[in-house]
Amino acid sequence: MKLTTDRLVAGGVAAGPLFLAIWAVQAFTREGFDPGRHPISLLALGGAGWVQIANFVLTGSLYVAAAVGLKRAGQGIWGPRLIGAFGVGLIVAGVFVTDPGAGFPEGAPEGPGELSWHGVLHEVGFGIAQLAWTAAAIVFARRFKGRARWATVGTIVAALLVAAWPDLDSLSIRLVIASAIQFAFVAVLCRTCQLRRVATAEASLVVASGDWGRKR
Repeated sequence: MKLTTDRLVAGGVAAGPLFLAIWAVQAFTREGFDPGRHPISLLALGGAGWVQIANFVLTGSLYVAAAVGLKRAGQGIWGPRLIGAFGVGLIVAGVFVTDPGAGFPEGAPEGPGELSWHGVLHEVGFGIAQLAWTAAAIVFARRFKGRARWATVGTIVAALLVAAWPDLDSLSIRLVIASAIQFAFVAVLCRTCQLRRVATAEASLVVASGDWGRKR
């Protein structure tokens, strides 16, 4: 069954909150996991690691679906493509798990672990996601006008500053915050697209009703 444009775009609204909710449940229930010290990706390791793997893949898939919806809704070419690439990056990061490290899971080295081929591909997926999101935000900022443009620029700066702040002790939690900023941007973008489609449809109905009334 072919999904409607609005349902596809809704994936971009739901993806971020879903990802963060699943992360939060795991972060505070997985034995030995410290959300202030351990990166999100480490949750993909261990017996319950499949939950975070599925979280990455599902979230990425929702963003790919949202990208299709945004393209159908006339939101340009490169913006939707880059949102789709953001989703693909998350899928890659989920399929190829990171390497154990920072003492998680139990028995892992306290420092960085030995880098494996799947660990490299995980980092590639993460890099694709970050570059694609930043590029998408820049593309949409160029499309926006006035306050919307400056709000988008501010969002880009905020996400980059939070992630790049020179404090290794808070890196893990800052990456969660930066991710939340990125997810919120896409959610607002998709929700705005939905509202504009509703407004356009209602305006068309009003015009059609007026034309029908005059014909009578």
